Amino acid sequence: MSALPALIAAIRNGDRRALARAITLLESTRPDHRAEAETLIEALQPFAGGSVRIGVSGPPGAGKSTFIEAFGQAGLERGRRIAVLAVDPGSKRQGGAILGDKTRMARLTRSPAAFIRPSSAAGSEGGVARRTREAIFLCEAAGFDAVLVETVGAGQSETAVAEMVDMVILVIPPAGGDELQGLKRGIVELSDLVLINKADGELLPLARRAEAEYKSALSLLRPRSAGWHAPVRAVSALEGTGIAEVWEDVERFRAARQASGLWVRHRAEQARSALWSEIDETLIRQFRDAPRVARRLGDVEAEVVQGKKSPRAAARALIALFLGESPD
Repeated sequence: MSALPALIAAIRNGDRRALARAITLLESTRPDHRAEAETLIEALQPFAGGSVRIGVSGPPGAGKSTFIEAFGQAGLERGRRIAVLAVDPGSKRQGGAILGDKTRMARLTRSPAAFIRPSSAAGSEGGVARRTREAIFLCEAAGFDAVLVETVGAGQSETAVAEMVDMVILVIPPAGGDELQGLKRGIVELSDLVLINKADGELLPLARRAEAEYKSALSLLRPRSAGWHAPVRAVSALEGTGIAEVWEDVERFRAARQASGLWVRHRAEQARSALWSEIDETLIRQFRDAPRVARRLGDVEAEVVQGKKSPRAAARALIALFLGESPD
């Protein structure tokens, strides 16, 4: 605990190494680290909230990292400070990230006005890491005014990112027809901007066709919010084509949401969602750690697996043990 005041001060001064240490503390599962992380968040939360939070999603191979580097560079040229929370697929056994976004965003990494943090998504759902929401707060407290959250892009539950960012950008490769049908509808409906990446060279005609198809498809969906119809734009992160216009889309989106009051209401709903997420996680952890439950859990699980007890009855019995009540 004695080192926390110095860590807090360093983060407020924009120290990127201190920010990285703080996020490591957030992600730790040690009880003492959890307590320190809670103190850290409480101390820095008053300084959070000033950034635009952008989720970047899309299927593997869409070029999300290449887009983020080009987009981040364009942001730096506009005088922004850019933080990137890159969520990599991780091993459920080891928990480590298996891809290194710092190696894929080499130019952005070198800028003192940028911060890139890869984290593992192992053990969490929704395409984001377990503590991404709080990591956003820390980045904001460190003075970064744009926080980009790159999701895994490798599953059906990518939509959790929408519950912690202001705007969702969907990056997809040039494709159409069957590929268009294969993209999960949930993330498309939650997207505020759709980018057809790799619109260059031989892929340019295909990208233009995909752009037209997505515009047609989105016209059939109900807008995520009143007053904003998600634009579809063909871009080339490799060549930089259309990237500056994406920043203009971000500014237009922010202005529209703030004017309507949706910006503030959306963040309030996110805070409520975060509260219940924390309640769920804390109760599950305390339930598993409770001695009375721990003593019986293995036997009860075996009874369920062997078909001797229904999952509902087993759950009710274990919860009764946890609460110190009679199973009946």
